[in-house]
Amino acid sequence: MRTLCIIPTGDEIKDGIVLDTDSPEIMRQMLRQDAEAKVTRLSPVRDSEGEILEAISEAMKGKPDVIVLIGGSGGGHRHCPTLGRDFTHTALGKYLGDCAEHSIYGKNGHMWTRLLCGEKDGTVIINVPGPFEEAKAAFAAFLSAQAAGEGAEGTNRMMAQAVYEKFPV
Repeated sequence: MRTLCIIPTGDEIKDGIVLDTDSPEIMRQMLRQDAEAKVTRLSPVRDSEGEILEAISEAMKGKPDVIVLIGGSGGGHRHCPTLGRDFTHTALGKYLGDCAEHSIYGKNGHMWTRLLCGEKDGTVIINVPGPFEEAKAAFAAFLSAQAAGEGAEGTNRMMAQAVYEKFPV
């Protein structure tokens, strides 16, 4: 893994209401593992399946080893109509087709999150939850899984476990 592309998602990030602290943390972790890695962060993308799919396609033009989508993996609107709709997991699922996935149910601020991990055209693509501690733990688990030679299923399982450990359900 020498090249990484980060795609933050969410209207609250795009509009500057919430500061994106996850991208710098993911970059820090990646560069700590490989100081010569090339890390690119695309501009934040709105909570729109179409815009997320466009961002993934744009990122793929650079043929990165890894794409990380941040946020947009919750499903709070399924439990409370005042919560926003998240589309990262559905867009990523459509883009990847066959992939490993794990749904987490609990009271971790999102009530539900869906993590996906797969590969397309030689690029590993994952998503991490938006809350900082969850994103930090999930990406650290991703790096550990990759170092251990885990495939998509093992990587996804390790990422989900890391999120579970941050917010027991």
